[in-house]
Amino acid sequence: MQRIEKTVFISYRRTNASWALAIFQNLTQNGYDVFYDYAKIAAGDFEQIILSNIKARAHFLILLTPSALERVDEPKDWLRREIETAMDTQRNIVPLMLDRFDFGSPAVVKQLTGKLAALKRYNALDVPPSYFFEAMERLRREYLNVPLEAVLHPPSQIAAQAAKQQQAAASAAPPVRAEELTAQQSFERAFAATDIDEKVRGYTEVIQLKPDFAEAYNNRGFARQRKADLDGALRDYDEAIRLKPDYATAYYNRANTRRDKGDLDGALRDYDEAIRLKPDSADAHNNRGNVRGDKGDLDGALRDYDEAIRLGPDDADVYNNRGVARKNKGDLAGALRDYDEAIRLKPDFAEAYNNRGVARKDKGDLDGALWDHDEAIRRKPDYVSAYLHRALLWESTKKRTDAIADFEKYLALGGGIRDGNQAKVEERIQKLKRK
Repeated sequence: MQRIEKTVFISYRRTNASWALAIFQNLTQNGYDVFYDYAKIAAGDFEQIILSNIKARAHFLILLTPSALERVDEPKDWLRREIETAMDTQRNIVPLMLDRFDFGSPAVVKQLTGKLAALKRYNALDVPPSYFFEAMERLRREYLNVPLEAVLHPPSQIAAQAAKQQQAAASAAPPVRAEELTAQQSFERAFAATDIDEKVRGYTEVIQLKPDFAEAYNNRGFARQRKADLDGALRDYDEAIRLKPDYATAYYNRANTRRDKGDLDGALRDYDEAIRLKPDSADAHNNRGNVRGDKGDLDGALRDYDEAIRLGPDDADVYNNRGVARKNKGDLAGALRDYDEAIRLKPDFAEAYNNRGVARKDKGDLDGALWDHDEAIRRKPDYVSAYLHRALLWESTKKRTDAIADFEKYLALGGGIRDGNQAKVEERIQKLKRK
């Protein structure tokens, strides 16, 4: 008869840290040997330690909340890699459903791609906060009290030592308070809210319950950023970083906000730090490239776009951005190749059509340029810049009536006020009408 193995790995998002600690404490008190990355693990050792400890343990608990699967559709996402490793090594996988997690919700279905689509077929356990101890008793009695079938792989010396260190650190933590779990519930409600004001109120409630919840400050900052409250967003990102100095996402979000405020040097410093903390962030490389381009450092921008494409070769936006930088350096052939690829990846990409039209005009391909501007406007009927560039094209080919119509549409959409050229365009229209 096979023995009952009492070794457990807990997989979770940092936003669910209180849940993970509460489950660790309960299982440890009941004689289980539990690993989860409670304290920070050095980036260079993370893969060896985490994956080795999954393979060395019989049971794999995955903590599922509405926010937990965010980014899990990305191949390099760590939560995804942990789940896939547990599947590949045939661990006893037990999904723990927290805070109204629902496998049938559209957001969850969208995230569970590839191998992870099978996760919903595992025997999951609902863990209501008000019945936490009853759920834990059921977990131990029904879900973990099973004969071991999978082969366990002894962890490396580094992984075994790290497990002891993590267990010691987690064991020294005070018992999880009810307010902390209530804060987790409030966080999930705020995350799921569709109204921006409701998100801000929800994350504010979380912070009142748990003032050291760095992720709540970050998420409230992001909501405030969407409300155009840039100063409020910056204060929240500052606090998130103060609480969690290695928080790459908060640096990235603060960089975006600083760029929105016109603080390009501050944005550049934050992108640098976000990339130092998370070198494989294609978005950070792409956005740093944008700031470098804004500052006139086209060579630096191109290096960032190249790296972003290496990390995420299917991102149409990066190809479009690199096309702009190449055109600004005079490399029209390279720019056209990038715009072609952006459109191949994203056939409704109005901006890429418009940009390709500008490049084609510069190369003397006026028919191709006109086709692109037409397509940009067809895809996005209120596309201000496309009307301006098509008007300039009409003007260059002596199509006065068409040029006037597009210039007037450009002004009607607010392009002149936005670009600060209202008077010049009005003067241009009058000259065309006098001809």
